[in-house]
Amino acid sequence: MEMESAGHEKAGFCRRWWTCLKALPEKLTAKATEAASKIKKIGKDDPRRVIHSLKVGIALTLVSLFYYSRTLYKGFGDSTMWAVMTVVVVLEFSVGATLGKGLNRGFATLLAGALGVGAHHLASLSGGVGEPILLGFFVFLQDREILELAHKRMSTILLGGATCVIVAIVVFPVWAGEDLHNLVAFNLEKIGNYLEGFGGEYFGTSEDEDCKEDKSFLQGYISVLNSKGTEENLANFARWEPGHGRFRFRHPWKQYLKIGTLTRQCAYRIEALNGYLNSGIQAPTEIRRKIKDICTTMSLESGMALNELALSIRKMTRPSAADPHIEKSETAAKTLKTLLKSGIWEDTDFLEVIKVATVASLLIDITNCAQKIAESVHELASIIQFKSVDPTVSPEKSQSSKVKLGAKVDCPQVSITVREPSPSSKENGNSQALTPVPRVDVL
Repeated sequence: MEMESAGHEKAGFCRRWWTCLKALPEKLTAKATEAASKIKKIGKDDPRRVIHSLKVGIALTLVSLFYYSRTLYKGFGDSTMWAVMTVVVVLEFSVGATLGKGLNRGFATLLAGALGVGAHHLASLSGGVGEPILLGFFVFLQDREILELAHKRMSTILLGGATCVIVAIVVFPVWAGEDLHNLVAFNLEKIGNYLEGFGGEYFGTSEDEDCKEDKSFLQGYISVLNSKGTEENLANFARWEPGHGRFRFRHPWKQYLKIGTLTRQCAYRIEALNGYLNSGIQAPTEIRRKIKDICTTMSLESGMALNELALSIRKMTRPSAADPHIEKSETAAKTLKTLLKSGIWEDTDFLEVIKVATVASLLIDITNCAQKIAESVHELASIIQFKSVDPTVSPEKSQSSKVKLGAKVDCPQVSITVREPSPSSKENGNSQALTPVPRVDVL
C-alpha cells in the first residue's frame, strides 16, 4: 500500500510539472504580447519616449567604449564605471533637465574634490600625531592615491556628463521650453472650448440636443487644475536650455507661469460652474430664459477670446483678434450686472433666483479672468515681440481670395443659350416670343 501511494504521489507530481511546462509557452506568449501592446501604446501616446530610450542606449554604448578600448581603460581603470553611472543619473527626457543635472553633478564633483584635497592638505600640516587622526576622521586615502583617484573620477564624470548633453542636443532633442509653450496654449484652448459650449449646454440652446455628440470638451478643464507642477518643472528646465528655434536664451518663462496661473484660476471657477451643469440644482427654464442671451454671449465671447489667445501664443503672433471678443464679453458683463440689480426678479422664488444669480456671478468672474489672461498675453507679446498680422484678413482667406490669371480650371463643358425679345414681338405686344442668340460654350 505504501508503495502504491508513493507511486501515485510521484505520478501526480510529474503530471503537475508536465502541465506547467505545457502552459509555459502560452504564458510567455501572453506576457510578450502584453509588453508589446504597452510599448505600442506608449509609442502612440508620445513617440518621443521611445526615442528617449534609444538615446539612453546610444549614450551608454558610447561610454562603455572605455571598457572595450584597451587604451582608454588603461588611462582610467575602474573609474570608468563612474561614466556609466553618470549617464544613468544625468540623461533626462528633455535637454533642459539633462543640462541642469549635468551641471549640478559636475559642480558637486568639483566641490567634493576640492574639499577632499583641502582636508588632506590640512591633515598633512597637522604633523605626525594629528595626521592619522584627521585622515581617519575625513575617511580619505593615502597621499599618493588621493590626487590620482580624484583626477580619474572627475574626468570620467565630466566625460559621462558631456556625452549625455551631446546626445540630448544632437539626437532628436526635446526642449522643455517648447513643451511649456505648447502646454500653456493647449490649456487655454481647453478652457475656451468649454466656455464656447457652456451656453448651449446650460441654457438648452444646442441645435441637436437629441443626438449623441462628443462632449469631451466639458471635461477638458480638469487637466488644467493639476498643471501647476508640470508647468513649474518645465519652466525650471527651460532656464537651463540654450537658445533654440523661436526661443532665445533668457526667454521670459516666468510670464508663461503667470498665464498658467491665471488659466488655473479660470479653471477653478469653471469647476464650480460645472457643478450647476451636471447636478439637479438648475433653476427653472422660465427663470433662466431671462438671462439666457446675455450669459450665452458672455460665455461664447470669452471662449472665443481664449481660443484666439491660444492661437496667438502657438503661432507667436499679436493677439489683436482676441480684443473684439474681450470687449463684447465685458459689455455683456456690464449689462448682466445692471440686469441683476433691476426688478426683474419680482414675484420669483428667492431660492430659484440664488441659483441663477450664482451662475451669472461665476460667468462674470470668468470674464474678468479672461481679461487678465488677455493682458498677460499682450505683455508676453510685447516682451518677445510677436509678429504682427492683419486682424481683418487671415492668411488662409487672403490666399484663397487671390485669383491667378492664366490658371487652368478643370470643369465640364457648359452650354449657355441666351434669348432676347425680337423687335417684332415688342411691336405686336408678344413678350413671349424670343429670338435665340448664338450659343456660348464655357470650357
